[in-house]
Amino acid sequence: MKVLITGGSGLIGKALTKRLILEGHQVNILTRKITHKTAAKEFLWDNKTIDIHAFEGVEVLVHLAGAGIADKKWTPERKKEIIDSRVKSLELISEKLTGSTLKAIVGGSAIGYYGGDSGETENDEKSENGSDFMAHCCIKWEKEEEDFAQKLNLRLVKIRTGVVLDPEDGALPKITRPIKYYAGSPIGSGKQWMSWIHIDDIVEIFYQSIINENISGIINGVAPNPVRNKDFTKLAAEILNRKIFLPNVPAIVLQMILGEMSVVVLGSSRVHNKKTLPFSIKYEYLEDALKDLLIKKNISQ
Repeated sequence: MKVLITGGSGLIGKALTKRLILEGHQVNILTRKITHKTAAKEFLWDNKTIDIHAFEGVEVLVHLAGAGIADKKWTPERKKEIIDSRVKSLELISEKLTGSTLKAIVGGSAIGYYGGDSGETENDEKSENGSDFMAHCCIKWEKEEEDFAQKLNLRLVKIRTGVVLDPEDGALPKITRPIKYYAGSPIGSGKQWMSWIHIDDIVEIFYQSIINENISGIINGVAPNPVRNKDFTKLAAEILNRKIFLPNVPAIVLQMILGEMSVVVLGSSRVHNKKTLPFSIKYEYLEDALKDLLIKKNISQ
């Protein structure tokens, strides 16, 4: 197949590109800068223009583009950038796309759809959306994907991704780095739920959603067993053979520093995948995932 990926330089995008090429598929990537550092074909785009050659022969669009949700403080301008980078980018593709060979769109989203802090509530694909900024962003993101699919009569898959665990990027290095130097500790109460997923499993979900025409609708990209922040921290320390000496990081300190964005680390998100899929999650338990990521991939040194 021939696949076009937006956000191909991101955590999931890079890993998915490698998997697709390994399996013999062709991959085009829309990028703001040609790097020649990937086996995929790179095509330029910005806020107003796209190299239309990127669309030639493409059967599936994977929409992962979007400014990092936790990269900068949530000023009104940053909030607009976070939403626009997801919504306006797809609007631009819709505007520039002609003579399409597209059959499907696999759209990115996040479990923030259920709200940044849903406490002890267990959410699945049929649960209602939250009402905070994270939910608002995901609602607009998914609505644009739905409109795009409806306009072109495409199969649509929306993947609401949880905390992706990768040895070199994303949340895991940020959590484990202080632990390695005996400076790790739970955040806030430590009781908040973390709905996580191993990088290999989220790539499998995206990959199967691309190649399998029977997959459609909403999928929560999470492992079956979410854990509390304090248990995540404790288990990571055990696997890294480190001790946790410091008290919990006070929530008020993070709220003062990060403002509204503190919900990203202090919020509780207990999300499950109830969608019947024609494949199995490989890493169902956090211990197995962390042993693979922290020991086999040698980032504990």
